[in-house]
Amino acid sequence: MSRGPVEDLASPHPLGERLPAIYQGDLFAQGLTAALDQVLAPIFSTLDNLDSYLDPRLAPADFLAWLGAWVGMVLDESLPPERQRVLVGEAAALYRVRGTARGLARHLEIVTGARVEIEESGGTAWYTTSSNPPPGRPGYELVVRVYADDPASVDLSSVDARVAAFKPAHVLHRVELLGSGPVKTA
Repeated sequence: MSRGPVEDLASPHPLGERLPAIYQGDLFAQGLTAALDQVLAPIFSTLDNLDSYLDPRLAPADFLAWLGAWVGMVLDESLPPERQRVLVGEAAALYRVRGTARGLARHLEIVTGARVEIEESGGTAWYTTSSNPPPGRPGYELVVRVYADDPASVDLSSVDARVAAFKPAHVLHRVELLGSGPVKTA
């Protein structure tokens, strides 16, 4: 879809009607303004519906990537448009929790359409004495479990790449795709 001339789109503000009375009966002036009306009608239509263009739930599909760029969200063209719309709509909320397990899980849930569970090796705790063991396990590891109804619909390499991009660089990770069949890992 493009935002060019649209066949038989009437202008809500015809220019010929706004000409001085002396030009109302002039066929050349009326023909010229009618041609301009045809060019301006999509612009008026876009401006009249600007709020819809800025709403990711309503924006035209080809406008969504540009809208995503406004909020710093680079969209994956292979994702269904519904998931792209959710990513753009939740971009600000996702950036607030970026770098956290909750943020990564929500991002992956949107992208995969599946439930995501994240297990971290580290932990935090406080004690009143110094003789207690440190929390968590030694080393830094992240296990991402994706529970999909149809595991074949989830691209494991894409999920793995997203986890690698969103997690801290020093943290090792493993992605497990779970469903009714055998467990796949990346």
